[in-house]
Amino acid sequence: MKLAERMNRIEVESAFDVLVKAREQEAAGQNVIHLEIGEPDFDTPRHIVEAATRALDEGWTHYGPAQGLPELREAVAAYISRTRGVQVGPQQVCIVPGGKPIIFFPMLALLEPADEVLYPDPGFPIYRSMIRFLGAKPVPIPLIEERGFALDLNLLRDRLTNRTKMVILNSPQNPTGGVVPGDQITQIAELIRDRDVIVLSDEIYSRIYYGPQPPASIASVPGMIERTIILDGFSKTYAMTGWRLGYGVMPEWLVDAVNKLMINSNSCAASFTQRAAIEALNGPQTDVDRMVVEFRRRRDAFCAALNQIPGFHCGLPGGAFYAFANVRETGIPSKKLADLLLKEASVASLDGGSFGEYGNGYLRLSYANSLENLLEAARRMRQLSGSWA
Repeated sequence: MKLAERMNRIEVESAFDVLVKAREQEAAGQNVIHLEIGEPDFDTPRHIVEAATRALDEGWTHYGPAQGLPELREAVAAYISRTRGVQVGPQQVCIVPGGKPIIFFPMLALLEPADEVLYPDPGFPIYRSMIRFLGAKPVPIPLIEERGFALDLNLLRDRLTNRTKMVILNSPQNPTGGVVPGDQITQIAELIRDRDVIVLSDEIYSRIYYGPQPPASIASVPGMIERTIILDGFSKTYAMTGWRLGYGVMPEWLVDAVNKLMINSNSCAASFTQRAAIEALNGPQTDVDRMVVEFRRRRDAFCAALNQIPGFHCGLPGGAFYAFANVRETGIPSKKLADLLLKEASVASLDGGSFGEYGNGYLRLSYANSLENLLEAARRMRQLSGSWA
């Protein structure tokens, strides 16, 4: 028995492969500093945990609607309306287990073989994986450091064709931490407004930003809410990665298709976690604010320390919690360097090339770790740098 041919087109996240290797070194007695996993190192805020406990005690342990609990969909709609400056209703909201279904389900519902999808490179590897898995054509849009890892609008215009079905945006961005400026968001909307194209706007890091203004959402541009899928969730903002809860806000004509895919795959998201998510959105936000302040402190100190390592150069990311360090001047291919740092310095990082061709020559280092560990990781890397200086 052979696997179906399409399984040759599906990819994985290298972060989990590196985590396995790092755990093996830890089992052998080494002290590994984990900078590979994109996960807040903070506990889920106490009031959210307490809401989940109450929900369990109250019997929220059974099936719920495939689209999500009405109360949570109302809370999400109110939150998106408030933060994006658009009017959406609960009928446009789909609650799903984690953010990835809002990548996979809309693609599954919309893409035909040979359709084209424009996506950022370097970018979250699941974008390309799902495009290829469905037989569509991934069309990368390079994110260049000299442009602050923002999209090249001329290149975007040139790569739009009559086969383009979807454009993927991600801001703040994984892995670069780049934030697409608001004026560019408006220009992107102008480029695609009159085309039969839908935008998948991955805004999972929307609350983790360091500038004076929140990152712009293309859904906020007049006329774009009808052709935009907003992907957001609770994992990053509320340190709820293990709770597996995300949501999509989309045109009503797409909701029924996503609900059908939910019924055929997951039935529904867990009811008690949805009750906790209502508290996350409607309850106090002080824990989120404190987390972002701490991420900023770590970002500043860690990037400064990285820039003291021979062959490293790292600008300050505008959002998320990743340092995307240019390591070309080390003279070592980034994949080989990531392996070397894990083996010789016990520092787990990710090769930028695992996020796409244009990530080669970079390392992604998550600063979702204590400041003490981050500075120790930089010290270890600097100490090892004698082998490539």
